[in-house]
Amino acid sequence: MNDIIQLLPDAIANQIAAGEVVQRPASALKELMENAVDAGATMVNVLVKEGGKNLIQVIDNGKGMSMTDARMSFERHATSKIRTSEDLFAIRTFGFRGEALASIAAVAQVEMKTRLRGEELGTMLQIEGSEVKKQEPIATQEGTSIAVKNLFFNVPARRNFLKSNAVEMKHIVEEFQRVALSYPEIGFTFMQNDMELFNLSPGKLSQRIVGISGRSFQNHLVACIEDTPHLNIKGYIGKPESAKKSRGDQYFFVNNRYIKNNYLHHAVVNSYEGLMASDMHPFYVLFLDIDPSHIDINVHPTKTEIKFDDERTVYGVVRSAVKQALGAHNVVPSLNFGLDVNFNETWDNNKVQSEKVGVENAYKPDTIGPENKYKTFQSPAFKKQAVSGWEKLFESGENLNMIKEIKAHVIEDQDDVLTFSSKANEDMGKLNEGRKSGTTFQVENNYIVAQMSSGLLIIDQQAAHERILYEKYTKQLTKAAGASQQCLFPQHIQLGQSDFALVMDILDELHSLGFVIEEFGKSTILIQGVPADIYVTNEKRLFEGLIDQFKHFKSELSLDNRENLARSLARRSSIKKGNVLAASEMETIVGQLFACQNPNYGLAGNKTFVKLDLPKIQSFFTR
Repeated sequence: MNDIIQLLPDAIANQIAAGEVVQRPASALKELMENAVDAGATMVNVLVKEGGKNLIQVIDNGKGMSMTDARMSFERHATSKIRTSEDLFAIRTFGFRGEALASIAAVAQVEMKTRLRGEELGTMLQIEGSEVKKQEPIATQEGTSIAVKNLFFNVPARRNFLKSNAVEMKHIVEEFQRVALSYPEIGFTFMQNDMELFNLSPGKLSQRIVGISGRSFQNHLVACIEDTPHLNIKGYIGKPESAKKSRGDQYFFVNNRYIKNNYLHHAVVNSYEGLMASDMHPFYVLFLDIDPSHIDINVHPTKTEIKFDDERTVYGVVRSAVKQALGAHNVVPSLNFGLDVNFNETWDNNKVQSEKVGVENAYKPDTIGPENKYKTFQSPAFKKQAVSGWEKLFESGENLNMIKEIKAHVIEDQDDVLTFSSKANEDMGKLNEGRKSGTTFQVENNYIVAQMSSGLLIIDQQAAHERILYEKYTKQLTKAAGASQQCLFPQHIQLGQSDFALVMDILDELHSLGFVIEEFGKSTILIQGVPADIYVTNEKRLFEGLIDQFKHFKSELSLDNRENLARSLARRSSIKKGNVLAASEMETIVGQLFACQNPNYGLAGNKTFVKLDLPKIQSFFTR
């Protein structure tokens, strides 16, 4: 029987390994920047072209490599970081597996120039698809320069799976920011297509955060420091008002290595309990310093996942540190124990009054109101309005019959009823007047109730309006026919680099919705117009909220840009719960809802309305 198992050639083995290490251009940048930091560089320069597909170059002033080391660095499992198995449990450097450069060279054209400190000549090495094309001594500066060109040139299937340049650029910027945050004492520059995006000077962590995230974060940072025998924590957290719906401004570093850990993220979010909405995510940059023997970083080739030997203790320390930081900076509301929890007595006001009426009444507390002053149900004051012609919106269907029932139902004059004078009867009389003059009203400014001959229709006003706007924006994106209203005073918005790249990627879709947006310098856009049918008081707040909602949906749902954008704008511009509506507005919402293709469900899959027919209502009162 012939043997069928054989060793793979090194080139194929490296391409297979590259699938885990180099998933996209951002992965290659991450590995190169981490190597530069490990080399002891004090300045790292990054150059990127065409979203990293054509060029990713990292230049550092580190200690450099000899000719032999330069050649060996591209071999698999060749590393300078570890010598024995015990070294795996004492790692404080970024790299240690010896796979990054070999994987990158297997799927790209790589050129390395390096020179040791104190040496006169350096080494130039050219590799294509794991094959060494040239190696020779050259005159170059101290340190190392690695240029990765035409990534995935020999793996066309992988290259076809890459996203647009703007999307890939967004991921590249995120990786750059993570490494730059982990070492604020190192200077970093970032050039995209010959345009400088970042120029970060060495400094303190707070300066680095502001340099990366923008000056808007300057007034929202709260220092967080905690020292324990098990681990030390330092860094900054954001105030509750700076929280966002989308994740992306959350950074955990363990021994200066960026990690992703949902368990520790929950510890931070749990510390903000009662200070922000449950679906919001706070900003934080937290550094955990822990003995390497208590963690395992050799979990995944990307090294963004680690394991703790006592994760519960780490969770508790992180949660305690964040809570203490919020309390120390007066972010958590303090309790005033001088006030009676049962009676809100205003001593100061009475003291002023006592000076007018006499000493004997001094410091007399406010009179306590009667116990029967409860919040009573107030039925809406209906204005007599003509029933609008909803049936014109439909041609057939069950929903048309429902609308006809609403329109056809007119409360006839009723026989006189003998009533006794009481507050309840007065309120009921007002309610009956409202029923005679209209067919719709609000309950707690959250729900629209429409009366029909067969019962009641209860509509969630926010879910219904979101459905209406979503289908409207979807049609506009398909036809690219969104109307715009020009801003009287155009608003300029400075975005983070990742958000700016995102906006450039969806710019055509934004124009289709009616936004008029132009580039206005470095990472800045100018809003000259917004969709015509949106009531806007602050264009900047609307647009920032739209981008935040877009990123939230992108992380939670697998949607294309058009679908995501339609959902995001519908969510941000819809009528919210608690808004008071006029009768005409309520009737318009009901009519437009049943003109939708899918009026039954909102964007989250929740019902937009429920129908209570008469038998159902009667069942509530029968035994």
